[in-house]
Amino acid sequence: MMTGVFHFMANSLGLILAGGKLRVPWNAVNREDRRQVRWGHAALLAVGVSVVCSSIGNSADPRFTVLVFSKTAGFRHDSIPQGVAAIEALGAEHGFAVDETEDAARFSDAALARYRVIVFLNTTGDVLDAGQKAAFEGYMRSGGGFVGIHSAADTEYGWPWYGGLIGAWFKSHPQIQRATVHVADPRHPSMKDLPAAWERTDEWYNFRTNPRGAVRVLATLDEATYSGGTMGADHPIAWCQEVKGGRSWYTGMGHTKESYAEPLFRLHLLGGMESAAGIAGSCKNYE
Repeated sequence: MMTGVFHFMANSLGLILAGGKLRVPWNAVNREDRRQVRWGHAALLAVGVSVVCSSIGNSADPRFTVLVFSKTAGFRHDSIPQGVAAIEALGAEHGFAVDETEDAARFSDAALARYRVIVFLNTTGDVLDAGQKAAFEGYMRSGGGFVGIHSAADTEYGWPWYGGLIGAWFKSHPQIQRATVHVADPRHPSMKDLPAAWERTDEWYNFRTNPRGAVRVLATLDEATYSGGTMGADHPIAWCQEVKGGRSWYTGMGHTKESYAEPLFRLHLLGGMESAAGIAGSCKNYE
């Protein structure tokens, strides 16, 4: 492609130079025509330069590569396509590559080695077999990154290793409604650009256990601002940890289609993926 572009530029430049040598009688009409020819050649050359610059910019290597995994064996969220599209848009904007799959066969040692971050996007139920689980555990022990979004906490209840990785499993939720999220750690990349009291609409999870003490809590949910919370005054809703040799980040938000169009929620996801990739911030197990 680049060779063709340079040929295009060379030919355009040749036309311009050749045009400069043409003997054209100087009358009013020809003066106007000559100005048009010069501007036309200049515009042609500008297009060529733009194409080259664009090609050079697009050829840059990505900072890291993400695998978005959205297989479901239980409830299926209709927001999965919007979630995939949002992560792809973030990758295009911030210089990381994104692959997406629902094929659990991708969980092999060789395939996972390509990725800096594995995202479980609204997965549900038992999604991996024994060999695939072993490959995923090996990936994390080798320094991999994990991001869990929303119903990633409604996944693989019979797998204790995964329970430790996700931090806490889903228990219940009330109806979708507006609530206030309090930023607990504004230093973390996934929280630093968010308002201290972040009001938004989502499906708010109650968890089987409170993960505090085993994870670094990044945000909590204010149960006084909505109905149906069961965890009391301390209701973590986003957290991270350094675990299993790698890095894990989880957010309980992301049920609705509209979530993935929210600029602040996208910033939240971006910071989570960058921290899981190990290129932004760190996350100790204990606060």
